[in-house]
Amino acid sequence: MDSRSNHHDGLTQPILSDHRNSQVVPEPKGEVVSSELEQILSDTSLTTFQRYKKALPLELLSLFWLAAPTIVVYLLNNLTSISTQIFSGHLGNLQLAAATLGNNGVQMFAFGLLLGMGSAAETLCGQAFGAKQFGMLGVYLQRSTILLMLTAIPLMLIYIFSKPILLLLGQSKEISSAASLFIYGLIPQIFAYAANFPIQKFLQSQSIVFPSAYIAAGIFVVHLPLSYLVMYVLDWGLLGGALVLSFSWWVIVLAQFVYILKSDRTKETWTGFSVEAFSGLWSFFKLSAASAVMLCLETWYFQILILVAGLLPNPEIALDALAVCSTILGWVFMISVGFNAAASVRVSNELGAGHEKSISFAVVVVTSTSFIVACICGIVLFFGRHYISYIFTEGEIVAEAVSELTPLLVFSILLNGIQPVLSGVAVGCGWQSFVAYVNIGCYYMVGVPLGVLLAFYFDFGAKGIWSGLVGGMVMQTVILCWVTYRTDWNKEVKIAKMRVKQWKHEKEDLLLNN
Repeated sequence: MDSRSNHHDGLTQPILSDHRNSQVVPEPKGEVVSSELEQILSDTSLTTFQRYKKALPLELLSLFWLAAPTIVVYLLNNLTSISTQIFSGHLGNLQLAAATLGNNGVQMFAFGLLLGMGSAAETLCGQAFGAKQFGMLGVYLQRSTILLMLTAIPLMLIYIFSKPILLLLGQSKEISSAASLFIYGLIPQIFAYAANFPIQKFLQSQSIVFPSAYIAAGIFVVHLPLSYLVMYVLDWGLLGGALVLSFSWWVIVLAQFVYILKSDRTKETWTGFSVEAFSGLWSFFKLSAASAVMLCLETWYFQILILVAGLLPNPEIALDALAVCSTILGWVFMISVGFNAAASVRVSNELGAGHEKSISFAVVVVTSTSFIVACICGIVLFFGRHYISYIFTEGEIVAEAVSELTPLLVFSILLNGIQPVLSGVAVGCGWQSFVAYVNIGCYYMVGVPLGVLLAFYFDFGAKGIWSGLVGGMVMQTVILCWVTYRTDWNKEVKIAKMRVKQWKHEKEDLLLNN
């Protein structure tokens, strides 16, 4: 346990302590991270049951205000991309294939990579906010944006050369040409991602989530008629749809940034652009890279499963069944993402504030709540297993294949009620590198080989592939549960306090030198 804590400390210590030129801002009056929960949990005059009874409503309220709007944001952003895909489908089958390839292939690669890198800002902004070092949140926002923008440049080259890449991967010339046209229109979206995710994490770390939900809803309402106008009325086709999607994402970015500039809630955490953002970039990059690997290893795993399914003796049915189940799992996962963000914010804020009892209580509450929601979703899917495939297709053979996979799908959903939350805890603590190693072992050393073995050697087909997924998820969930259970939160708080103390010493030196 001691060595693990020291390892995690090494991830964030150089970043959090690099504040020699930071702009010093006055702290707001009062506590932003409330100590009421910590006081209740520390009240020895109450029995354990009475403490938990009083603390539970407070934590559930915090959880609701964080998770609910975050779920809405991710769902609406996802629907915005899907709506462009649907509009493309009404242009023809070729256009649907091109948009699907662009959205679910190239675009998802960039999305996962940049979202993962953005979680470094989530870790550091959350801990700094909990410790009331408000001026550093704006610096972390700028550092993260700089790194993600630099990362977007090589990603842009993949978009530019998408046609030869798709041809190299075996796609037909006709589909590659159409898909590359759609992908060209998504180039501005890469840089919108690079700006959006740091802003999103900057706001989330301060529990400011409703404005992002309102903005996402407003953009979605505008995106639909604008896409119709450009694609059908102006007849710009695939390229027009992609450009509208890029435009919508940039409006989301600009609207959120205007909120940061104008809102009283961010006046202490955003004090303007600073040259400090260009210092400590290498340490920040190491945490960002670990964050990206942690998330991408999970995202790529699902794409590998689809590729493996294409090698089965009867690939059409297997691919259709896996596509239906993975899409449903993706929808339910949007709920888990909300709890993931809530866990990250709660843990990082309370860790920075030094509330060790609140951290452990928050972890139990958010994990339990997420698991209960996952159970409800799983029960609904299990009893509707004979009918859920008809949302996507009318084929009875596919429906039967999906029905056979549903028990494994339900089990995966139950695991998703726990694993993403614990990943959020890891992000809140800055354990991204550790989780990346766990993902490599669970998914690529266990999940993929197990799925291949069951699918081909034991002839289990699609069920064997999904069983490999479940095996990897079980192993990952058990490890994260064990590590979280064994974590010494008091020691983690002490480490965080040492970072804050060092930051304050450097702040005093800065004042003396000036």
